[in-house]
Amino acid sequence: MYRYLFFIAVLAVFSLSGSHAPVRTGYREITLDHIYREGTFSARTISGVRSMNDGIHYTTMERGREIRKFRYDTGESVETVFSTRDLPGREFQTFDNYEFSDNEKLILFTTAREQIYRHSYRADFYIWDIDKKNLTRLSRKGKQQLATFSPNGSKVAFVFENNLYYKDIESGREEQVTHDGKMNEIINGAPDWVYEEEFSFNKAFEWSPDSRRLAYYRFDESHVRMFNMTIYGDLYPHWYQFKYPKAGEENSLVSIHVFELGTTNVVTMDTGSETDQYIPRIKWTRDPGKLAIYRLNRLQNHIEVLLADAFTGRSAVLWEEKNKYFIRETSDDMITFLEDGEHFLVMSERSGWMHFYIYDMNGRFRNPVTAGQWEVDRFIGVDHESRRLYYSSSETSPLQRNVYSTGLNGRDKKRLTPRDGTNSAVFSEGFRYYINYHSDANTPPHITLHDAEGSLIRVLEDNSGLKEAIKEFGFSEKEFFTFTTTEGVELNGYMIKPPDFDKNKKYPLFMFVYGGPGHQAVRDSWSTGPWFHMLAQHGYVIACVDNRGTGGRGEEFMKSTYLQLGKYETIDQIEAAKYLGAKNYIDDRRTGIFGWSYGGYMAGLCMTKGADVFTLGISGAPVTNWRFYDTIYTERYMRTPQENPEGYDDNSPINHVEKLRGKFMIIHGTADDNVHMQNTIEMVDRLIEEEKHFELLLYPNHSHGIRGRAAQHMYTRITDFILENL
Repeated sequence: MYRYLFFIAVLAVFSLSGSHAPVRTGYREITLDHIYREGTFSARTISGVRSMNDGIHYTTMERGREIRKFRYDTGESVETVFSTRDLPGREFQTFDNYEFSDNEKLILFTTAREQIYRHSYRADFYIWDIDKKNLTRLSRKGKQQLATFSPNGSKVAFVFENNLYYKDIESGREEQVTHDGKMNEIINGAPDWVYEEEFSFNKAFEWSPDSRRLAYYRFDESHVRMFNMTIYGDLYPHWYQFKYPKAGEENSLVSIHVFELGTTNVVTMDTGSETDQYIPRIKWTRDPGKLAIYRLNRLQNHIEVLLADAFTGRSAVLWEEKNKYFIRETSDDMITFLEDGEHFLVMSERSGWMHFYIYDMNGRFRNPVTAGQWEVDRFIGVDHESRRLYYSSSETSPLQRNVYSTGLNGRDKKRLTPRDGTNSAVFSEGFRYYINYHSDANTPPHITLHDAEGSLIRVLEDNSGLKEAIKEFGFSEKEFFTFTTTEGVELNGYMIKPPDFDKNKKYPLFMFVYGGPGHQAVRDSWSTGPWFHMLAQHGYVIACVDNRGTGGRGEEFMKSTYLQLGKYETIDQIEAAKYLGAKNYIDDRRTGIFGWSYGGYMAGLCMTKGADVFTLGISGAPVTNWRFYDTIYTERYMRTPQENPEGYDDNSPINHVEKLRGKFMIIHGTADDNVHMQNTIEMVDRLIEEEKHFELLLYPNHSHGIRGRAAQHMYTRITDFILENL
């Protein structure tokens, strides 16, 4: 499911003021031209920085035409590593991405990308020899996927038409590894839709450390039911068909194989006799003959890491964990094999809070690395030479993030980011330098360069222009608050008041919600778009509350919604509206709520189950019935509809439409491959049946996020809808 951060980013770019009477606050009025055309409120950033092996230099892509090399410490430009002007045949004029081989002698270029789903795309790939200044096209078969250098830089593996290939760079020979790939039946080397979306990866193969083997996934999705989307624009619209397993339905059969280069030898790894399970990751250990395979049961409450022999396929459990709710961490970062070849690092909630632990290669627990009633937020990396771990966490507050380093023995911890708020660090190779991205609720991004000990070297971007703009346009400060519900639950929220706020006046309340499992909308970071401040200029109090089920506060808080998605979240949002509505400056007869994706689902529930509280709701790309959503996401939190029918049906907006009383808008893209438009169509059918009035916005051929001119159109109407009805 798309994360709320994307939605906020859209607000920041496509916010509109519509054609309404000018506001009079003593500050300049926020308009569409300022936000969308002039970029008045766009934060400047530093992006695309890629460390070189020496940890002293980095490269950036300039306008898709050049790769330039710089020094970290001074920012001095050292050389132009590549320019499209170097291409005598002008094979491509711009490129979308690039990757160095491990020895930095070759560059793999991605050009002419065509998006498939959220993470995946097809493209043309080229290999550039830096010394020889020679360009080679990877393959002439057509657009490929996932081209990746082998560790020794001699080969490139890729996927074409659901089969795995590799190319020997020196000889130019192209070898086909698999031969049974077929659209909507068999996929080799790339994930199916639901793995890509919910396990967040798109490359389903891995080179062994010695470059002699390719481990790869094979997905048999022949028994997964087909989903059809209508694509408009031609005289006869056509169907786009793909396999989408809805909750309780059949998944792909997944197997793991290892191919030995230079032979026809393919070994199938033993992942057990159970086939109704998940393999969320594969990962080579430091031993090129040992492959780690994550095995997760369908209920997603028991994970095992298998250690498989690449020569025989035999496997044994290296490490496992069970959870009374579900396993939260299944990414690449869950397991990190240390360079000593004798230990590995694990991210786990075994204490009720996400932390790091060390185990040996026999699966024996050695020591905790971090501990406490706070959450590790992100694994950054391990400096194997100094045996130090780098990570970010919520140790200072659930609303904040800071970057730390600590010894792998759990000692000598050091906070590297002194400024409170939200910090995110990107380190150079060898952890010599890092770029820190800092912001807080009322301070735009401040980007700085530091050495490994945290000492400031120089400021890269301070967004001084944006700071002046928010003063000139009267952005109100985001105020944090905490309140306790009638059930004794403490919840965090933020509020934005009109810039000319008068405590003796009554203001309508407009709430933004996401509310999905593990996520936080209430953070001490620069994440509130100017659209909210525009509404504040029009006299609205803006508020957001993180309900039960959201992140940063430990396992019990996050997983309290298990088997009942939507139930407790809705109770909390209703209580938040009542708490805020009781303030003397809030008109509790005018309370609106707005959300996208999971937030759209929440807006639908609040407008029905909370009909006596919310008078206006806007539901963007909502799930309206959990039976319509995919297996991995839905069953992780709800189990299957067959096991938990009441949990599904009691908390789906589609089953509560008779309660609707307020003004209601639903928005959906017709080509949403994630939350299908089926959700909205079925909801509309029920609304009509119950004689409920609503407004519907459909955006032809748009996916889960509405972009471009359609977004401009959408936010114009959203703004009008609020100003007309709240």
